[in-house]
Amino acid sequence: MSTSVTAIPCAPSDAARDHFATEFSFETDCWDVHDGLSKGADFVLLDVRAPALFANGHVPGAINLPHGKIIASKMAQWAPDTIFVTYCAGPHCNGAARGALRLAELGRPVKIMAGGITGWVDEGFELASGE
Repeated sequence: MSTSVTAIPCAPSDAARDHFATEFSFETDCWDVHDGLSKGADFVLLDVRAPALFANGHVPGAINLPHGKIIASKMAQWAPDTIFVTYCAGPHCNGAARGALRLAELGRPVKIMAGGITGWVDEGFELASGE
């Protein structure tokens, strides 16, 4: 008897390898962002939530740019090859994906920080407050 886990067979190992390897080109995690920030970030971290939420608590070093305001004229302050990492509230929020999509549509390299604020706090990292 199979369960709902095993009723659909696993992908072949080579397909699974390709799938999971590709995921790392689309996302990073809170631990790696924290490590990168502590070493002098070679990326720009964008908190794509509303300014009030950002003011209540955000990743130290993040810039607040709500996903709906990611437009070419605002991005012009960064070199075209600048890597962006977007985050939002957490796994229950799609703001990071919305921001990443807007950046990708502008031809900008981008990843999502998986977990968002929820993941950051779960890792035991501190939040900053204010603007």
